[in-house]
Amino acid sequence: MVMRHSLIAYPFMYIHVTLQYANGMFMHIALLDANTDRSAFAARHSSEAEKFQALLAPVTQGWRYTAFKLPDGEAPDSLAPGTFDGVIVSGSPASVHDDAPWVAGLLAMLRDSILAGMPVFGACFGHQAVARALGGRVGRNPGGWVLGRVESDLRDPASWTAAGPVALNAAHNEQVLMPPPGARVLGGTEATPYGHLAIGNTVFTTQYHPEITPDFMAALIEELASHDPADVPAEALARARASLDQNVDNGRMARWIADFFAQASSR
Repeated sequence: MVMRHSLIAYPFMYIHVTLQYANGMFMHIALLDANTDRSAFAARHSSEAEKFQALLAPVTQGWRYTAFKLPDGEAPDSLAPGTFDGVIVSGSPASVHDDAPWVAGLLAMLRDSILAGMPVFGACFGHQAVARALGGRVGRNPGGWVLGRVESDLRDPASWTAAGPVALNAAHNEQVLMPPPGARVLGGTEATPYGHLAIGNTVFTTQYHPEITPDFMAALIEELASHDPADVPAEALARARASLDQNVDNGRMARWIADFFAQASSR
C-alpha cells in the first residue's frame, strides 16, 4: 500500500492558486493508465500516464505520480482515502462495457473510492468509467465519431474552472448518455451534452483529452486513416485534419485539474 504524504495546509482561493498549491502541497496522485493499444504506433509514443505527467508538470511542481497499467494487471492495493491524494483515470480504446476483468475491477474500485471521498479526475474513457461506476449510462455517440479539436462551453462552471468556451482534442465513438445521480453538468456541446461533469468537490471528469497535444493528434489521425475505412469514416478524419491549425486549451485545463485536486484536498 502506498502511504499518503503529509500535507501543509493553506487557505484556498481559486484565483491563480495552482502554483501556490503545487509548491506548498506535496500531493501523490495515482495515474490509472487504461490504454489497451499494443501496436507499433503506441510503442512509438508516450504512455497515457506519461502524457498526463507532461501535461501537469508545469503546474504541479513537487507532486508525485505513481502509474498503474490496468490492462497489464497493475492496480493499486487500495484507493481508499489516505492511500493517495487523488486519482486520474486515462483514456483508452477499450469500452467501459467490455467484459475484461480489469474493467470490472476498475469500476468497482472507482465506485468504492469515490463514495469514500477520494478525489478523482477522468478523461474520455475515464469520464465514462466514473459515470458508469456511479449509475450513469454510456453508449455510442448518436452522431458517430468525434475526432480532433472540439470547442465546448462550460455553462455552469465549477469553482476550480472558468466559464465559457474551452477547446480540447477529442477521440471517441462512445460517450455519457445519462449522467450518474447527483452529477452536475458543467458543460458540453450539442453533440456531447454531458462533456464535463462534477460531483461535489471530489469528482471532475471530461469527455475530452487535455493530455493530447496537437502533434500527437496529427499522428493519431494518420494512424486511424491507415486502418479499415469502416473504423473511422473519412468525413470524421477530414474534419479532424481541418482542426489541427487551431489552438487547444491544454494548459488551461491542466491548471483546472491541479486546482481541482488542491481544493479537494484542502477541505
